[in-house]
Formats: sequence, C-alpha cells, structure tokens
Amino acid sequence: MCGITGYFNFKNPIEQDSKVIREMLILQKHRGPDDSGILAINISSGSIEALAPEKTLPFTINPHLVFGFNRLSILDLSPNGHQPMVSEDQSVILMLNGEVYNAFDYKKELKKKGYIFKSQTDTEVVLYLYREFGLHGMLDRLNGMYAIAIYDVKCKKLFLIRDRLGIKPLYILSEPHRLAFSSEMKSFKALPGFRFQLNEAGLSEFLLFRNLINQTLFKNIINIEPGHYLEVTAEGNSTLQQYYDIRRESLNKKLIFDAASAEKALKESLQKAVKRQMISDVKLGCQLSGGVDSSLVTAYANQYVTKGSLETISIVFDNPRFTEKSFIDKVAEKLKLQSHQFNLTATDYLRVLEEATWHFEQPLNHPNTIGIKLLSREAKKHVTVLLSGEGADEALAGYSRFLPSNKKISLRAFFGGLKKNRSKPFSFLSHWFNKDKRYLMQTAFGSISSASVLYPSFSLTLALQQRHQVWSSIKNKKQTKKRKYELLTYLPDLLMRQDKMSMAHSIENRVPFLDHEMISTSLSLDDNLLVGKKQGRYEGKILLKQLCAAEFDNSFAYRNKMGFSIPLGEFFDTESFRQKWQLTILPGIQRRKLFNPIPLKNWMAKPRALSPDQLDALWLMTGFELWAQQYLD
Repeated sequence: MCGITGYFNFKNPIEQDSKVIREMLILQKHRGPDDSGILAINISSGSIEALAPEKTLPFTINPHLVFGFNRLSILDLSPNGHQPMVSEDQSVILMLNGEVYNAFDYKKELKKKGYIFKSQTDTEVVLYLYREFGLHGMLDRLNGMYAIAIYDVKCKKLFLIRDRLGIKPLYILSEPHRLAFSSEMKSFKALPGFRFQLNEAGLSEFLLFRNLINQTLFKNIINIEPGHYLEVTAEGNSTLQQYYDIRRESLNKKLIFDAASAEKALKESLQKAVKRQMISDVKLGCQLSGGVDSSLVTAYANQYVTKGSLETISIVFDNPRFTEKSFIDKVAEKLKLQSHQFNLTATDYLRVLEEATWHFEQPLNHPNTIGIKLLSREAKKHVTVLLSGEGADEALAGYSRFLPSNKKISLRAFFGGLKKNRSKPFSFLSHWFNKDKRYLMQTAFGSISSASVLYPSFSLTLALQQRHQVWSSIKNKKQTKKRKYELLTYLPDLLMRQDKMSMAHSIENRVPFLDHEMISTSLSLDDNLLVGKKQGRYEGKILLKQLCAAEFDNSFAYRNKMGFSIPLGEFFDTESFRQKWQLTILPGIQRRKLFNPIPLKNWMAKPRALSPDQLDALWLMTGFELWAQQYLD
C-alpha cells in the first residue's frame, strides 16, 4: 500500500526545479513512510532521470512527465521494492499502489520466458506482465486492489489505471496544458498556479446521497471510474477506456439455484479470498466490528495462522445502544484472539474532526468515518495490515432495502417518508409510486425536504440524474440489479472512507468480500437464496448469516443490524462542540452564503431531540464547512 502522484506538462518541458514533486510527495507521506522515489521523463528524447527525494537536486533533462512514489513496505521490505520501477531495458516505467494477490501465480511462467526478478514484490510481476502480454493481457490477469501508473517509452503513452471495484483511489486533475494524478487530491496543492474550486453542480446530489459517484466537489478533478484506465498521449489527448464492467458479471453465466451448493460455493470463495489476502511480510490483523461480515472474515483468517496469534482491532462505546462489545468479546473468546478495543468518546471525536477532514479531502459525510480513523490509529500500534468486512452488504443483499415488505411495513414506510418530506410532498409522491424511482430514493441519506430547506438551489432532477443513468444501464432484474447498483454507487464512497482513514495512519486495509473471484461467486447466486425468512422475519444476506451461525450460533448471526453507528445527538450536545459551532462553524456557513443557517441554528438548540434526518443534515453541514475552510478558503 502506497501513494502515487505526478504530473504531465503537454506543451513544453517543465523547469528543472524538482521542488513541486517533492512537495506533492510530502503532502501524502503518510501513505508511504518507508521509502520515496522520483523519476522524470523527457518525452521527446526518451531520457529518464531518477532523483533521491531527500536531496533537493534539480532535474537535468527538462522533463515533460514526472512520477512520485511513497512506499509502505508490505511485500519484500528490502530496497529492491523501490518505486517507480523501471524495466531493465528502460522501456516501461511503473508505479503500483495496492496489492495484487495473485501476482505470484505468474512468476514461474514469466521466469520461463526469460524475465529475471530482482525483488519479491507484486509490482515487479505486474511490470513484466505488461511487457509480456500488453495492457489488456496484464489487466485480465490481475486480482487485487490497485491504482497503477505506467509510462510506455516506445509508444509514448501514459496509462493511469484503477482497479475493478474502485478499492484504491486515483484522482485526475485536468487542465488545458497539464494533467496531474494522485492517490490523494491534497498533493495538487503543490502545483504552481493551482487552487481548489467548488464544483457547485454536484451539491444537489451530495446533499441527497452524501457522495458523488466517482466525481468530487472540486472543479476539474475526478476519481477514475472503477474498471477504467485513462490513456494519455504525448500531445495531451486523453481517452477514458473501460476494461471491466461489473454490469456484465453473471449475465452469461449459469446461476446457482440450489441452496446447499450456493452455501458451499460462497464459503469456499470467501475462504480462498481471505487466504489470498493474507500475504504479507509485516504483521496482519482484522478490523472486527462484531458484525456478521467482519466476524466471519476474522474466523476464516484465524484458520491460517498459529492459534492465539491473530490480533483484532475494534471500536466500542459506553452507550449500550451503539456498541457491539458483547459480540466482539464473543468472537475473541471463541477464537482465542488478541482483542484490542478502543473506547470512542465525544472528546476523542471532536479532537480529530479537522485532522480527519484533511485526510478525507471531502466533507465528512458519514459520522463513523472518524471511528475508522481512530480505529486505524490504534491498529498501527499493533499491525500494519487489516482485513475488513466491507462490501458484503452490497454484494450479498445485506441492507434492509433489499427485504420484501408486507402491507403494514409499506404503509409505515410511506407515511414516514411523507412526514420526512412534508415540505415537498409532490416530489416525494412522484417517486414513491414508481418502483424504480422509489428504490433510488431509499438509497438516499438525506430527504428532499431537508435538502431544499438547507440549499435554496436544490434540484431533485440534478440530484438523481447520475443515479438514474446507472440504474438504467444495469440489465439484470430483481435483487441482482439492486446489488450491482449498490456496488456502483454507494460502495465507492465507503471504500474511499476506508482508504483515506486507514492510510492516514499508514495502515493497509484489505477487503476479501471484493476479491474478484468472490464477487463473481456472489453475483452468480440466485436472488431468492439471498433473502429469506428466519424465526418469522425476513433476513438479508441469509447465506452469509448461515455461514456465520455455523462458526458462532444463531443468536449471533440473526440479530438486528447495527452497522457502525455514532451517537451524534450526544456529540452535538457537548459543551466543546457547542463552542466550536458558535465560534467557527456557524459563522463560516453564514459567511459562505451557500446554505440556509436558520434551520441549523434551530436544530442546534436541542440536538438530542432531533430526528435522524435532521441529525444527518446537521452533521453534513458541519462536515462541509470544516472541509471548505481547509480546502476552499
């Protein structure tokens, strides 16, 4: 796990000073504190020059293209894993952030073809896969999480590649005569003449859904879409190409309809994914929330280590309504784990608000983002790699919106939604009575009402435009269509939360449920096998819960889903937050004149009495203002 960054000046070679790339690397040094590398290329001559980042030497070749790399050593801790990595004939330069779990499956074949390896890294394998099989031949073979930058000296092309599901970030800044790329947007701050500008066109979607799909709230900056690569020519012409489309998964594949066969296939795929993702030359542990997903990953990981040696990291709360400590303790006791638990308080929460915002680079849309950051901070005391349960709910129908609803529940949901959107009843009704539109609105965190009250320019049409496009592009029916929609729209933002908060503390977070073979298995399961009745009520991801019950018991597996919740009302009602609100946050909102501060002032009068929608809106406005102060002011 590492950080990559760089820039490409199309018209003329840049000045000889290497200060810019050094500052870009410093701004994301936390992603890779173990080593750094700088490499420059003059496109016209094909000249390549490497510089040591710790020495402030100038370039001597007047480069057009500059690569910068920060390394977090996971495989092969020796200097042989240094990046940017250059092929022995200097025809290919490559940087890789992430892990390719099946890379070593190809090493024997590549050796037979004459390739000589200098390291024990997956990066070197990927470099030779590109040389031997070309770009698409390489990509077809990779199972992992990665952001890759490749410059091919012979064809004078730059390739910027993001993994199939978007587990690792790869941001692109496009300007008339310059293209920059980075694992983190903050590195762009070092570019001459650049400043962050608000992308106001994305505010409606952001207020309703908390995120933009692979877009950002900055003008001219995108996150490359999962399963895509950007091809950039020497003249500066860039083309976004798709090499993997999750929409195609299972379309031409025989589905598994038998429950016993499905459970067996799911178990085998998850066990293989966990085992694959445990390759590491540094200490590895599990991020254990106590929920079904992370507990099952932990149980399977425990099978591949010496008994009693697996370490887990957990966040717990004093408030019994929000903590899953009893389930964490049960997993730790049964599996004989080394359980490290961190008690999260409101004081801790407030203390890291600005720091978390800086690392997240977008408004803190999910309150539990800070929980993951603090968990990662604690994890660094014990391990460097963490396995987590992210992705199971999307791939295996785990959210309540996947469940069928009877007439009583539907009526309750209807009147609840109508009340929530009472200031915009016609907008709500127009979506409720259309089955597809109703599902899209079920995936929203905000309400039409609160978004309209807070943002006078709110447009429901703009907010839903991209979501409608994604939904319409998926050809499956029933739950599979919903699962793919969640994987394409909701999951990417959760993955960025995991990446940014873990890498803030130089922790590599791995996600076995999003292993390529695991996803293929998950999407080959018939919809009817994923949702079913247990003890008189419907359960989502029921196959996974059956596997969990086999490891623990029914009471553990079949319980109300808690997620990773944060007691926001209590947090807002602390004296320290109220002071911050009055002195910093509210004045900033008033000065910015984007959002209506009146309802926010009213809500802050009694935060413990707020509805979930109001709490969420108050949190979102807090996160936005703190972010704007850091990145826009």
